[in-house]
Amino acid sequence: MSATASQPIWTRPEPGTRKPRFSRAQIAAAALAIADSEGFEAVSIRRVAAELGAGTMTLYRYIGAKADLITLMDDAIMGESLIPDGQLPDDWRAAVAAIARATRTALMRHPWAVQALQGRSGAGQEGAFGPNGIRHFEQSLAAVASAPLDTTAKLDLLTIVDDYVFGHVLRAGEQEVRSASATPEDTAAIAGYIEGLLTTGDYPHISGLAGDPAAASLADPAQLDRRFERGLAALLDGAAG
Repeated sequence: MSATASQPIWTRPEPGTRKPRFSRAQIAAAALAIADSEGFEAVSIRRVAAELGAGTMTLYRYIGAKADLITLMDDAIMGESLIPDGQLPDDWRAAVAAIARATRTALMRHPWAVQALQGRSGAGQEGAFGPNGIRHFEQSLAAVASAPLDTTAKLDLLTIVDDYVFGHVLRAGEQEVRSASATPEDTAAIAGYIEGLLTTGDYPHISGLAGDPAAASLADPAQLDRRFERGLAALLDGAAG
């Protein structure tokens, strides 16, 4: 691999033909479609080339390695989280909340992405410096520009909100996997096991939740949006206070 090919894809020009057959955006879109329908592990340069109707070696004219492909996918998802031009609210709290919601929506659209893209061949780092990643950071800074906070506190707030969004999406994905894979027999066995533990009297606080409707709602998918909004509001209240 040449020194140029080993550099982040953003520092390398796209093929210089007058009418390139594919754009990086097209390649990323094809890779995302494969991951969404078949799982992240199905994504490969060969598979994406086939999806685009091209030969594998043809695609190597546009990307140097699978790490480049992953980086393009990461940046494409960042693009989905952008607020359209002119639609970012003027109020800083509303603006931060709007970006958080857009990011959550993008990640929930690709539930495999939180775990699969981060730290894979450097994509979690290089993706942040792609064109959409830079726009996202600029938009985030614009959101907190009017907040009554110093620079350190503004950056802390953006990081904390990002951590919250990523954690929420990760937890939601785990809950969905558990729900989809659990058989009635599994559910009954787990319920019986827990009931047996509670009869020992060693878990009084968990026992106290057994008849509480609020506890029963934790597993309700309909509560997911409301729980996200409550947590986001709490974070912003803390920053404002």
